[in-house]
Amino acid sequence: MAVCETCGNDYDMAFEVHAQGAAHTFDSFQCAIEAMAPVCEHCGTKVIGHGVQSGEHWYCCAHCAREEGTQGIVDRVMAST
Repeated sequence: MAVCETCGNDYDMAFEVHAQGAAHTFDSFQCAIEAMAPVCEHCGTKVIGHGVQSGEHWYCCAHCAREEGTQGIVDRVMAST
């Protein structure tokens, strides 16, 4: 069995996530997200989708990036006809 590094649960179905040269052990995706997901620098939510990045800054959406002064990021591009 392996111990989850987020909650401490000793669980027989724990799994490892390998990222940036390190191995992390979790008992659920919830714990993995809590430990590894970046946090939106505007609203504080965990970025569990693609999110948007401006330089070294991470945001959950284009709106939050714009609120922090990033220019040029949009939610979608309108198709030309």
